[in-house]
Amino acid sequence: MNTLKFKTNINCNNCITAVTPYLNNADKISEWNVDIIDPKKILTVTGEEITPDYITEIAKKAGYKAEQIN
Repeated sequence: MNTLKFKTNINCNNCITAVTPYLNNADKISEWNVDIIDPKKILTVTGEEITPDYITEIAKKAGYKAEQIN
C-alpha cells in the first residue's frame, strides 16, 4: 500500500464533490482525502500500485491540478 501527497487546486466542498466520482471510481485507490484548510490544499491518496502520474491524470480528468509533494 502506497500513500502519496499532492498540492492541488481543490479548494472547497464543491470541488471535493466534483472530484469524488473520479477518485472513488479509480480502481487502484483505496482511500483519499483533501485538506481544504491547508493553504496547499493537500490531497492524500492511499492505494495499490498508485503512481504520481496516475493521480495527476485522474485530477486532470476531473478538471483539477495535482502536483506531488514529499
